[in-house]
Amino acid sequence: MKEKILKLLQETDGFLSGQEISEKFGVSRTSIWKAIRQLEEMGYEIEAVRNKGYRLCSEPDLLSEERIRPFLHTDWAASEIRVFDSVDSSNSEAKRAAENGAAHGLLIIGEQQTAGRGRRGNAWDSQKGEGIFMTLLLKPDLEPGNASMLTLVMGMAVRAALKTVAGLDAWIKWPNDIVCDGKKICGILTEMSAQIDYINHIVIGVGINVHNREFPKEVRHVAASIYQQTGRQIRRAPLIAEIMNRFEEYYARYLKTQNLSELKEEYNAHLINRGHRVRVCDIKEDFTGTAWGINERGELLVETEDGMVTVSAGEVSVRGVYGYV
Repeated sequence: MKEKILKLLQETDGFLSGQEISEKFGVSRTSIWKAIRQLEEMGYEIEAVRNKGYRLCSEPDLLSEERIRPFLHTDWAASEIRVFDSVDSSNSEAKRAAENGAAHGLLIIGEQQTAGRGRRGNAWDSQKGEGIFMTLLLKPDLEPGNASMLTLVMGMAVRAALKTVAGLDAWIKWPNDIVCDGKKICGILTEMSAQIDYINHIVIGVGINVHNREFPKEVRHVAASIYQQTGRQIRRAPLIAEIMNRFEEYYARYLKTQNLSELKEEYNAHLINRGHRVRVCDIKEDFTGTAWGINERGELLVETEDGMVTVSAGEVSVRGVYGYV
């Protein structure tokens, strides 16, 4: 019943009387009141005025295939969409789906992650309804050694989509973060299952802070959300769709050469590390230098006292000498 009443409220401009609802569906005023309460518990804001009835004021930012699909303009990215109320992690769910025969282009979305994680095993805070936690499954015909560049391709897609949908001037922090005002707003985690010369599947996970009004004290100095940056509650469905639209476009350009030769100029133009002193934290030893952008392999070019060094992502972390960026 609540779904029918919600649809009627969505289609009505202004107030809808309880009598009209009662006559249309043949239910009692008490049943209507209970359905309205259930909708309010789901996050719908409904105004009730005596002698006028009910009016839908605002709707919660819910995620579903039906809400995302109208904004998609892709041939294969998000060709199938699975939305979960809760997952351990969207990457793990996507890997299980891949092993069970899921096709190239599947998009997994979790409203909440109970075991979300970022690069190098770091935990990712994934509260219900606050962010975007999604993973795209790829089964590409690529050389395994070229797969790591897809993290950078997704970074470009996220940055461009944030500009289009949220009006945010975001920057890329090599290799897998998107930042605004020097704080992380998005993290990307790419994982691969492969043989020596063959890729079984690749999953690219994207976590975006969207509605967060505040963060735990320990990460407040490095984390930001779209809401904090814009003061607006944007809809997540159009942003998810636009990321897929942009990724498919950039991915097609990447596939021409299986490197970033066609994309590196645009990537470098939005690279926050470029021209800045950075500290490269390697497994073997740390060193500092000035970052000058990426090469066609997606490696970061860092100028040190001993000359130019190419840094591959792997287990390397790059931070500003005096802080996060």
